[in-house]
Amino acid sequence: MLSRPRGTRDMLPDEMEQRREIEARLRAKARTWGYREVSTPTFEELELFTIRSGEGIIDEMYVFEDKGGRSLALRPELTAPVLRTFVNEGRSLTKPIKWSYYADCYRYERPQKGRYRQFWQFGIELIGADSAMADAEVMMVADDLLRTTGVTFVMKIGHLSFMRTLLKDLPAEDQKKVRAFLDKRDTDAASVFLTESGRNDLAAPLQQLISARTLDEVFAVIGEIPEADRIRETFGILDSQGIQYEINPAIARGLDYYTGIVFECFAEGLGAENQILGGGAYRLAHLFGGEDTPSVGFAMGFDRVMVALGEHIWMPFQPQVSVIFTPEARERAIAVSRELRGSGIICSIDLMGRGFSAQMKSAGKIADFVIIIGDDEVKSGMATLKNMKGGEQQTLPLSDVISLLTTH
Repeated sequence: MLSRPRGTRDMLPDEMEQRREIEARLRAKARTWGYREVSTPTFEELELFTIRSGEGIIDEMYVFEDKGGRSLALRPELTAPVLRTFVNEGRSLTKPIKWSYYADCYRYERPQKGRYRQFWQFGIELIGADSAMADAEVMMVADDLLRTTGVTFVMKIGHLSFMRTLLKDLPAEDQKKVRAFLDKRDTDAASVFLTESGRNDLAAPLQQLISARTLDEVFAVIGEIPEADRIRETFGILDSQGIQYEINPAIARGLDYYTGIVFECFAEGLGAENQILGGGAYRLAHLFGGEDTPSVGFAMGFDRVMVALGEHIWMPFQPQVSVIFTPEARERAIAVSRELRGSGIICSIDLMGRGFSAQMKSAGKIADFVIIIGDDEVKSGMATLKNMKGGEQQTLPLSDVISLLTTH
């Protein structure tokens, strides 16, 4: 028996309906903020991803050579493809550009809870705006979207200038190593590295900065910096709108990619690997042949959101209806089924040539209601509606049956 590839999943109807419900909420909410959906190819030129992340990322990707000898890769994320789309197709559009996306991505990594080799991301990119308002809006959108899903989360916000300022006197390679420790949330290892590198004078300030939970505490460690006014303005906007967050100066998120504000969201119910969203301000367009363009955005791990929600997903009730019929009433039953579906009602009808009793038994396993079409119903032009949960039964004109089912 053939099995699905490791790190992938088969999703049955119950799960797919839940995913489509949450996906629809995210799309609708993003649209209220003015973010319109774009779509990019499933595979891209390999260079699109290595140009900013280096050749080392290849081991984490699905890479192949096509028949023309071109090096291609299944997309491991969507920010780079979306910015490539901006450079190719969107440079003449009025800025700021507000785009959203929802698509599957691929990474060759060890599968674990809520983390797969094929996974889905939902995200937004705000391109061409460079202001505290832009930074704040993207974080407010992230907050709004996660609340729309129903997941319980904590947002943590930092700024790359915090750590850059503290580590500015370190050699570039040592700065990179410290940031790598912070990116993995291993703050103790970062302090040990500084001590072993002869920079014990930075170990204590590093811990003080990591522990800071207010802007006053942050600036008490690093002093006033050129970005201070914009940072205060950004946080002031969030505070004025009642956005709940924690300040976390240890957020790194790859300094070669992000340029200013950075933020992450963490959900309950996912264990140690509980990050479900990450983003910040960045500049990528110039790497892909465009002008140097400020951008800010985020990507949400859709699968991890679904795992965090578990069974706690509100779904709109749509009654499942089965049409039961006698052999003589088959054509009328088919017509009734079509009319029900035309009114948006989920409806099934026997396809197995079963008798009346067998149809009723089968419907009892899946249907909320059955509509009985027999000789009497054909003659009268009526339909008999039976509630399979309560057992109530009534014979009505089909229009009244449809009205009851669509307002139930």
